[in-house]
Amino acid sequence: MSNNQLKPQTIVFYAAIAFSIFQVITAAFSPLSTTVVRAVHVGFLLFLVYQLYGINGKRLSRPSVWGMLLGASALLLAFYHWWFEADLVYRAGDMSQADWLVGSVTLLMVFDAARRLMGWALPLICLSFVAYALFGQYLPEVLMHRGYGLDQVISQLSFGTEGIYGTPTYVSSSYIFLFILFGAFLEQAGMLALFNDIAIGSVGHTRGGPAKVSVLSSGMMGTINGSGVANVVSTGQFTIPLMKKFGFKSDFAGAVEATSSMGGQIMPPVMGAVAFIMAETINVPYVEITKAALVPAILYFFTVFLMVHLEAGRAGLNGLPKSECPNPLAALKQRWYLLMPLIALIVMLFSGFTPLFAGMMGLALTVVLIMGNGLAKHLNATVLRYGFWIVLGLACATFNYYGITAIFAIVAVLTVLLLAKREQGVLETVVQALYRGAIHALPVGVACALVGVIIGVISLTGAATIVAGFIVQLGSHSLLLSLLLTMVTCLILGMGIPTIPNYIITSSIAAPALLELGVPLIVSHMFVFYFGIMADLTPPVALAAFAASPIANASGLRIGMRSLQIAIAGFVVPFMAVYAPELMLQGDAGLFATIFVIIKALLAVSLWGMGVIGYWLRPFSFAERLLAVLAAVMLVFALPFSDEIGIMLALLLLSRHWLQFKRQPPVAVA
Repeated sequence: MSNNQLKPQTIVFYAAIAFSIFQVITAAFSPLSTTVVRAVHVGFLLFLVYQLYGINGKRLSRPSVWGMLLGASALLLAFYHWWFEADLVYRAGDMSQADWLVGSVTLLMVFDAARRLMGWALPLICLSFVAYALFGQYLPEVLMHRGYGLDQVISQLSFGTEGIYGTPTYVSSSYIFLFILFGAFLEQAGMLALFNDIAIGSVGHTRGGPAKVSVLSSGMMGTINGSGVANVVSTGQFTIPLMKKFGFKSDFAGAVEATSSMGGQIMPPVMGAVAFIMAETINVPYVEITKAALVPAILYFFTVFLMVHLEAGRAGLNGLPKSECPNPLAALKQRWYLLMPLIALIVMLFSGFTPLFAGMMGLALTVVLIMGNGLAKHLNATVLRYGFWIVLGLACATFNYYGITAIFAIVAVLTVLLLAKREQGVLETVVQALYRGAIHALPVGVACALVGVIIGVISLTGAATIVAGFIVQLGSHSLLLSLLLTMVTCLILGMGIPTIPNYIITSSIAAPALLELGVPLIVSHMFVFYFGIMADLTPPVALAAFAASPIANASGLRIGMRSLQIAIAGFVVPFMAVYAPELMLQGDAGLFATIFVIIKALLAVSLWGMGVIGYWLRPFSFAERLLAVLAAVMLVFALPFSDEIGIMLALLLLSRHWLQFKRQPPVAVA
């Protein structure tokens, strides 16, 4: 690095801490209007990106002078919205020269920050929408609009609540940041180690145990982690080498980690924070979103678990020695308190509290527990420890009378006591969590700001009606063709894009068309969300697969192809849910119909797993593999007599295979 760089990383550290504190205070007390909060949120995001990433997109060891200047400029432009808030509201749509400058430069900075942080894919997609807004009047009649000037486009995208400060940024600056911060605190407190101990102790000794550990630990961590790809990198450092050590092939080990980590994004309650955006977008209670996601998520992880079990049986791979597996109950007994904030969060979310309130309280409870645990260990007598926790609990209960101020007061008192006890390590854990939470929020926050461009252009030009009209026209001839077109659209748009902006883009473009074709509201949004997730596992881009590649020491393309086989439920379930909404607990078909379609889905994904791996109780012949896949396909398609044919083929295949197994011992295939 050249000498025009500033010496310390302390600028980044303190800026990240300030960012987290700003978000916590605005979430707790709402002292500013939502417009100002969104603008300052984006300003902090841009400042940190310019300190951490160079013009070539590589991570910097220390901030550069140019980065400092650009970051400071971004913050100043954000505060412009705060200082001139009343004036901007008064002259909405009639920009001054200063507005022109601020809006144009901020928009360019958002594009540049996204390019530095996550490459060219998302910026180019968004740039194509800007080009459409500016030059769409010159396109063929089926695509054209009336035409908009540069001033209208800048006003739409850089001011108000339609562009970079639109709904995605609102959700990022409120719900998402809090939940990422919540996850950072749990991670710093040792939640990842707890999940690993529970997973290893529960399934580590079973057939294919190391890979099942990956499924459990990555899936659990993924529920509180905002990024599936980041989850691959963090948990994969432990799980992938463990799988390889016990005989799993490199590409299979990488694929198990990638599919498990991405699966955490579809598992309630947090769902990679998409559940909150979906609830906000379609104006449906959060509980309804998680209810619809529950059965598909269980099917997804059942499939991954089954694939691991079958592959281990085919290759003759056993689990870890029982003596090397930790006791999961002992791990829970030692660190049970880490689960309390998560349990409280889930209870509050399902009790009807807003995600903002639940996230804030979950975060506050986590901080109190971390600090309280640091003090409790100084109390030798069990009675004193119990008394301490009871007093602390009663103090937290004063929230009912004094609001969130009571929690802040408790944290302040605990901080003073920790300093008196020289427990700087506990306070450092809290500070590190504040820092890491802000850093982890960067890719999601910047992506949310940038995809606001797409929503802004769609709102301005009505572009969504063109795409929706084409899909609806196709659907009038064949719903299946419309679904396939929507799937391909979601996979292409989702390649190289994080989960949250991925859903925002696809739900804006494709979901309305499915709704018009008669697909239930939640099912249509879940359909595009699922295939947005699958884009991170689908070659040639396959971000999650390529994130696992260097750890597994295998080709990202091979890992991606393996991931497609393992994550088949992610492709099958959305189609089945369109034809049988009861799979997502929608509609009024009744309990029997719901149970039947769930069993049918379980049978379909099981047959697919057996056919792909080539094993159940013993190895499958080539004909048996074909028959298993054919039976699975028949169970998925909603055609006359397809269910009956699929069930008959499955019974024929499985009963014959079972009889052969009883006559001959199983043979492991290397």
